[in-house]
Amino acid sequence: MENNLSWQDFEKTEMRVGTILEVNDFPEARKPAYQLTIDFGEFIGVRKTSAQITKRYSKEDLLGRQIVAVVNFPKKQIGKFMSECLVLGAVGDEGDVILLAPDFKIENGLRIG
Repeated sequence: MENNLSWQDFEKTEMRVGTILEVNDFPEARKPAYQLTIDFGEFIGVRKTSAQITKRYSKEDLLGRQIVAVVNFPKKQIGKFMSECLVLGAVGDEGDVILLAPDFKIENGLRIG
């Protein structure tokens, strides 16, 4: 691993806490995925994304759950769906994702640092 990321580069990454409001199947995705609607609080608002997290999480498990996501990447078109943020998780060897989340219920929009 190279140490080529400066502290200033890291500070540009807006990782924020949000609460999942809505979860829908995403049958058009190449790999199994959900479409998520996430509330990042008053300052950032509600964003949508898709996430390949179907191996470990049911739709019911995700509703109301707080997660961590990057909110300042450019939007990305995924088929007919526009992704507006990137949900973060640890990726296992078989591609299963374990979501990053706060241990306690906290305010939506708080920055990760």
